[in-house]
Amino acid sequence: MAAPPHGWPAGRPLAISLSVMLEGWAEGGAPGIGPMGNPLKPGVADLQAQSWAEYGPKVGAWRLLDLLDREQARAVFYTSGVIAERYPDLPAAIAARGHAVAAHGWSQGTLPAYLTEDAERDDISRCVEALHRTAGCHPAGWLSPRCTPSAHTSRLLARAGFRWHADMFDADLPYRIDTPEGSLVGMPFTMEVNDMPLYVRYGNEPEAFTRTLARIVEGWDRLGSPLACLDITVHAHVFGRPYGAIALLDSLALVRRHDHCWLTDHARLAAL
Repeated sequence: MAAPPHGWPAGRPLAISLSVMLEGWAEGGAPGIGPMGNPLKPGVADLQAQSWAEYGPKVGAWRLLDLLDREQARAVFYTSGVIAERYPDLPAAIAARGHAVAAHGWSQGTLPAYLTEDAERDDISRCVEALHRTAGCHPAGWLSPRCTPSAHTSRLLARAGFRWHADMFDADLPYRIDTPEGSLVGMPFTMEVNDMPLYVRYGNEPEAFTRTLARIVEGWDRLGSPLACLDITVHAHVFGRPYGAIALLDSLALVRRHDHCWLTDHARLAAL
């Protein structure tokens, strides 16, 4: 793209979005694997994984909110509807502190790709109602659990009044999605600087998060400094813990040392 879109700061080709995943599971559900890395037999409740996940809304999200306040940084909190139902003060606090509360499905165990169209419509509606009731506004953005949409998701989101849909891995910049129910912004979502694959799936040390970001940021001119979006993504139950929060602080400091970077979020990008 020869010139940045209206509202994109001149001379800052790399837009770095900050996102916090605030994930919850339905009653009796849990992440597929906990930090011990030992899946239990089917039908056995993994209380260790459940407890690990509950750290997010109980402790991790609050730590991240405090640190973002201190750093004067704004994020989008992609929030499960079940979290809003169980911890109604949390979405309210996120919105009150100036962050965007976006939708992350009803629960992490409910994947749009597995749902009928009617069931997916109900899931979206249920999530919207919970977030609207607790945060005080209709969520403008959506990211599916596990980033796994169905063929109907964009159309259903447009019908439900969403502004952006972030299950997009096919572009460097936001783009328009037209559906029979209206249009919305396709928000590119990058996984390179994300605590879930880097730390949980691949077992890297927390410093790999910042090291990966540094490789991209410091080498951007080698690619010709094209306009692009890059995500810094943390999960409240993973990098909301001290070891991860420190890596996030290091990453924010890294971005601010480079004039070609623009620290932003999906809500602001969708408004361009």
